[in-house]
Amino acid sequence: MDSWVRFSAQSQAKERVFRAAQYACTLLGYTLQKNGVSPEFLTRIKQLEAHMSLGRKLFRLGNSADALESAKRAIHLSDVVLRFCVTVSNLNRAMYFACDNILWAGKSGLVPHMDQEKWSQRSFRYYLFALIMNLSRDAYEIRLLMEREAGGKRPKSTETRHAHRADSGLQQLMLRLKVQLYLLGHVLRNNPPLLVDVVKNACDLFIPLDKLGLYKTNPGFVGLCGLTSSVLSILTIVHPWLKLKP
Repeated sequence: MDSWVRFSAQSQAKERVFRAAQYACTLLGYTLQKNGVSPEFLTRIKQLEAHMSLGRKLFRLGNSADALESAKRAIHLSDVVLRFCVTVSNLNRAMYFACDNILWAGKSGLVPHMDQEKWSQRSFRYYLFALIMNLSRDAYEIRLLMEREAGGKRPKSTETRHAHRADSGLQQLMLRLKVQLYLLGHVLRNNPPLLVDVVKNACDLFIPLDKLGLYKTNPGFVGLCGLTSSVLSILTIVHPWLKLKP
């Protein structure tokens, strides 16, 4: 009960719950449409999804300042690659939230003649850039950990035993690939925060790609990706040790 009270007291946690509900509505609406549900019921689902989306935007008011503070802290990271990725990601998040706040003003009627499509496209572009930086950071951390594992716990005896049988270049390539996949699985298995961050960012990536028309999928796939990443975000709030540290 105490953990639920702490969770519900956080605005970020509420926004994540709204986000999960929004994308659940997207997935449900697509599934029901495929099964020939009545148009009236579909309209209610879409209205609920729109209300959830607008409610989320309200919770995100002022998040630009938090993203800028995170960018300021990231400037002091000692690793140059991490410093670049985290700083640029947070700067893009700040711009994304700023565009999102403006979009909220338009959708709520405060700025009635706003070009909502233009601001929506801008916000998704910043969101996409932030996710690319996040995934670049994940890939960099994975590479560092794999190199560390290769220098320490790498299964050298297994590799040596197979190397004698690897007469051709193709066999050697397959052997190296197997070793790299083994190291990748080992690193992700032993670093749950990194695994959660990779899956969450990978799922989120399809949302702006679809909205910007760069990689069109369908509302059902977008809803599934958004719901999955939202549940993972909620887990990182409930269990802070699952959140990837800068």
